[in-house]
Amino acid sequence: MLRAGATVDPVDPQRACTQPASPSGSTICTVPATSPLRILVYSDNAKTRQDVMLALGKRVHPDLPNASMTSCRVLALGKRVHPDLPELSYIEVATGPVVVQQVDTGAIDLAILDGEATPEGGMGIAKQLKDEIAQCPPIVVLTGRRDDAWLASWSRAEAAVPHPIDPIQLSRTVLELLRAPVQ
Repeated sequence: MLRAGATVDPVDPQRACTQPASPSGSTICTVPATSPLRILVYSDNAKTRQDVMLALGKRVHPDLPNASMTSCRVLALGKRVHPDLPELSYIEVATGPVVVQQVDTGAIDLAILDGEATPEGGMGIAKQLKDEIAQCPPIVVLTGRRDDAWLASWSRAEAAVPHPIDPIQLSRTVLELLRAPVQ
């Protein structure tokens, strides 16, 4: 049952959405406990996107069993990163405008943006999202090196993980952000 003034998310009918709650006109969607969490993975490089999904680890939390193999691919976060959290689904994006469009729907729970992507880097996109979308989801920026973390803080991303992707660090970072209270 939907709240008054709510609509159904056109991408996921299980999500209830309220119409423009921010100056950007973004739609805010709430996630029932049974709906999968949506992780947006942005890079212009398909291998980087695949590495992120694979690197989130076969085992994200010591209490969790190893993720199962699916068509010869292990999705690192598996279906569930923690027993307290719903299953995960991934949205792969290769261009900046599509990242903005997807996040503006309000249906993304966490975004992982490649800071080394071209022509639009993930740090610039993160800054744009944080400046323009009132209910912006948490953002992880993949940096070229560990010393670039200060740039990620400029972009207002909640976290930075350097290339090459460390599956343990990325998994812990994602788990912390997904479990953090909504601000």
